[in-house]
Amino acid sequence: MFLMFGVAAWAQEPAPLSYSVSTPRPISPAEGTTNPSAQATQNLNPYLGSVPARNTGTHIDLPLKDAIARGLRFNLGWVESSQAGAAVRADRLRALSALLPRISAVGVQAYENLSFKEIGLKLPPIPGLGLLPPTSGAFGFQDARVGLTQSVYDAELRNRYRSSKAAEQAAALNVRDSRDVVVFAVGTAYAQAIASAARVETAKAQLASAVELDRLTADRVKSEVSPEIDSIRAQVERQSAEQRVTNAVNQLEKDKLSLARIVGLAIDQDFSVSDSLAYHPQTQVTDQTAIAEALRTRSDVRSAEASVNAAKSAVQAQKGERLPVVSVDANYGGGGTTIGNFNQVYSVEGRISFPIYTGGRIRADISRAEADLARREAEYEDLKGRVAYDVRVALLDLNASDSSVRVAEHNRELAERALIQSKDRYSNGVTNYLEVVQAQEAVSQADENYIQSLFSLNVALISLARALGNADVRLPEFLGGK
Repeated sequence: MFLMFGVAAWAQEPAPLSYSVSTPRPISPAEGTTNPSAQATQNLNPYLGSVPARNTGTHIDLPLKDAIARGLRFNLGWVESSQAGAAVRADRLRALSALLPRISAVGVQAYENLSFKEIGLKLPPIPGLGLLPPTSGAFGFQDARVGLTQSVYDAELRNRYRSSKAAEQAAALNVRDSRDVVVFAVGTAYAQAIASAARVETAKAQLASAVELDRLTADRVKSEVSPEIDSIRAQVERQSAEQRVTNAVNQLEKDKLSLARIVGLAIDQDFSVSDSLAYHPQTQVTDQTAIAEALRTRSDVRSAEASVNAAKSAVQAQKGERLPVVSVDANYGGGGTTIGNFNQVYSVEGRISFPIYTGGRIRADISRAEADLARREAEYEDLKGRVAYDVRVALLDLNASDSSVRVAEHNRELAERALIQSKDRYSNGVTNYLEVVQAQEAVSQADENYIQSLFSLNVALISLARALGNADVRLPEFLGGK
């Protein structure tokens, strides 16, 4: 009875009853992540690009699982992150090589004519031999040796290796974190494509309803039961519904292009998203538990911690420049005028050196390394705060979206019941066509609100998976096994 009263009021008041409920803020792939590159604009964000494959020439049904797998193979951000990790590994191997023995082989074939005056050689006169000739005369010799150089103790090299090893660990964790960013970008783009596909289906359903109402109104006008203005309104409504279908299809195609760019599909590849991310109740997660888990499992937090350790070792390496350096040089081989009369030759040297005066260079290097350490420590503390922020925002969006979906679903049911009753009233001549139009608009608003609420819920789940870390493992669980 209350519903019927509300519908009757619509015929008197032009403003329809709103079935729309405000939903949480929309989230795009360029937001909601603590990876700096993923906060840049789309043109500067490698995670929204890819190395595209060739068109297969066939239609592809793309489930979310396959979309993520393709993103983790072709996404540009993932590729760049992996190559950056390879460069850091090369730096670690270079630092290690400075601690290992260096072995070399040297072969010499020499021809010489020495000037005694040049080297300052003077001999007293010897009776019967005359004066010393000015040069030694031409002579030649051969020498072949294998040499070894080994650093016995060098605090700077040892700490540089520790720093590069920690930097390699940080890079590996950063590569792992980039997987979460790729999952976030792919998941959000996929959810957007699903929402656009739902809007297309809704628009088509509304068009079918508008066509049926247009036919009904035309019959009533022809029978002189309704005024001609109802027919005009019905035609306007039908054409508006046709335009909404066109706009919805256009938006779906653009969203599919965005998804294709992220996962590495050819821009002209024919494909469709095959999963539907339906609503299912969410398990309640407390803020403190989620934040503690995120700080423990997030790869970027562990990467920042490893970067702090690398900076500490770098400081020790610069301080190590003040300490003595102990090394050994040795070589062994043979020498003589020809290979046939080679004699055994070798040398062994122990060397110790330490700086006495460097003009303040070492002090400057230490100050620079300490400044870098202070910056790394500040970034690490800030990152932990940003992770806590990510988790809290994701949980707030999740709770709001979950409530919004349930309310929107109920309102959609009420709007559809109101539309059915308005059509019946119009068919029986109880009301005019304006009430039907208003009821149809209310259904349209309720459908859009449900789609947007469900999209916001799915994106909140994707954001929570990213905020907690290991998103590629958590996301299927959050989305009901998708």
